[in-house]
Amino acid sequence: MKKLRIIEEKFFRALMFISTNLIVIILLLIIFSILYKGLPSLSWEMISQTPKGGFYFGKEGGILNAIIGSLYLAIGSTFLAFIVGLPVALLMNVILVKHKKLINAIRFLLDLLWGIPSIVYGAFGFTIMIYLGIQTSLLAGIITVTLFIIPIMVRAMDEVLKTINIGLLETSLSLGSTHSETAFRVFLRQASPGLVTAGLLSFGRAIGDAASVLFTTGYTDHIPTSLSQPTATLPLAIFFQLSSPIEEVKNRAYASAVVLTVIILIISVLARLYSKKYQKHKINF
Repeated sequence: MKKLRIIEEKFFRALMFISTNLIVIILLLIIFSILYKGLPSLSWEMISQTPKGGFYFGKEGGILNAIIGSLYLAIGSTFLAFIVGLPVALLMNVILVKHKKLINAIRFLLDLLWGIPSIVYGAFGFTIMIYLGIQTSLLAGIITVTLFIIPIMVRAMDEVLKTINIGLLETSLSLGSTHSETAFRVFLRQASPGLVTAGLLSFGRAIGDAASVLFTTGYTDHIPTSLSQPTATLPLAIFFQLSSPIEEVKNRAYASAVVLTVIILIISVLARLYSKKYQKHKINF
């Protein structure tokens, strides 16, 4: 029996070791392939200029319009999702904290919405656009991506707020604070670094998605100056460049992927730093 347990332990250790290394190898291969094909085509001209005439045939120009458009889209949608998601997360963990069945039902619903493919959100946004008579624009893209990342935002905030000890809630209420005061003055302050982390993670998801904006934002070679204008995004720029039969344009797609990867990497590092800060500022009971 003891030998069987030792064999079982060694087997699962080996399985975990192989799985971990496999994930690391796949990640390194993806990064290597992007850098190998993208870095030679990456230049300051490509980052600092909008597409010129014949850009998609290998001529001059860059992807500045897609970089700015992606930032507009991600910042706008993350801001809206934060405004909508924060009260929901606080409601679940402060006011409804004793209603376990209701909270579990809400979490299950959010998990279902999280699991819906982003292309479905894009199709839904496109249907709403047709019904309201809205054309493809930055505003339509922001609304669609907001709907897409709200479940991610709320669940991430929920996981942060769940780590706050119930004693903090009971102490605040016993001192005469209302649920609203406890939520926005105590819980919000206690979990603020973790909530920022949730926002950064949602931002990274918003800036890297292509399917949800495929039908809603449109595409243009210009930087949008209003919410009613179509806008380019880096994922769509990569998609259209990879669709070209010209090898030079395909290499530019990999260069665009390098830029997008660097942006998401920066967001991930910031999220990790804020996560560590959250652990340092956590009050233990």
